[in-house]
Amino acid sequence: MTEIFKMEYGQEPENFWQEETAVGVVEIILILVVLISLVLIFKKQLTALVRGIFSKINSAAADIY
Repeated sequence: MTEIFKMEYGQEPENFWQEETAVGVVEIILILVVLISLVLIFKKQLTALVRGIFSKINSAAADIY
């Protein structure tokens, strides 16, 4: 049985369950999906926040010059 498994998958059955290279990719994709959906949900609030911050920066920079 283990010879057939090794020929098909290229590794011992014990090592097959310890292989976790794709787990990191799936986690990163899920995190990106959550972040993108949060940005889409709170788009108006984030836009207002960024505009407010930049207007404060511009007014402070205008006071310096």
